[in-house]
Amino acid sequence: MSHKYKLNQLVRLTRRVFADRALSTTDVFEITRLMPADQTGEFSYHIKSAAIGERVVRESDLVALGNDR
Repeated sequence: MSHKYKLNQLVRLTRRVFADRALSTTDVFEITRLMPADQTGEFSYHIKSAAIGERVVRESDLVALGNDR
């Protein structure tokens, strides 16, 4: 199994996963680091945004920019 997203790829969150009031699912983030899979086998990523900062999220919480549903 490999990562679905690549380093420097632009993504959006599929849902609001942080408590930040300023954060929405329309914010664009850049993948800055690929993380190993957890006990369930799901990968995590470091993502960053100039407005929000850097966070760690699970692969299931992301969607590639341009693939919004």
